[in-house]
Order: sequence, then structure tokens, then C-alpha cells
Amino acid sequence: MIHASTLIAILFIALTTYLTRLLGYVLLKNKTLSAKHKRILEVVPGCVLISVIAPYFVKDNPADLIAIVITLLAASRLPLLSTVVISMLSAALLRQILI
Repeated sequence: MIHASTLIAILFIALTTYLTRLLGYVLLKNKTLSAKHKRILEVVPGCVLISVIAPYFVKDNPADLIAIVITLLAASRLPLLSTVVISMLSAALLRQILI
């Protein structure tokens, strides 16, 4: 059974996500965004997801931390599919070598 604190955390995360989307529409409905602002808004969901997930990976496992750095370098230069493959392979290999 799910703990009450976990359920409350999930509900607050869902509410926060919903409110950020709703407030975005409300605040920007009469605004014209430049191409630069549109690109920034497209990457925000990924940034939020990374900010939630990253602390788990960087707390005590050097293999995962190195794999994250490799993934960031790949993501800055390669398409998504290549980045995913490189990230999975680097994480697997580094875990085998360093753990």
C-alpha cells in the first residue's frame, strides 16, 4: 500500500505541473513570443524532469555521474536517438567497470 506522504507528494507534484501549464497559458495568451522564447519554453519540461531525477544519480555513484556528463556532451552535439543509445551504453559500461 502506498504511504500517505508519498501520495501527498504525488498530488502536490501533479498540482504544481498542472498549475504551471495553466499559468503559462493564462499569462502568455495575448503575447507574441519570439523564436528564442519559443525555443526556451520547449526545453523547460526536460529541465524540470532533470532537476527532479538528477539528485538520485549524483548522490553516491561515480559511474552514473560520469554517464550523465557523457550524455550531456552527446546531447549537445547529436540527435536524440544517438544520445539515448550513448547514454545507455555509457551507463552500462561504467557501472560494470566502476562498481
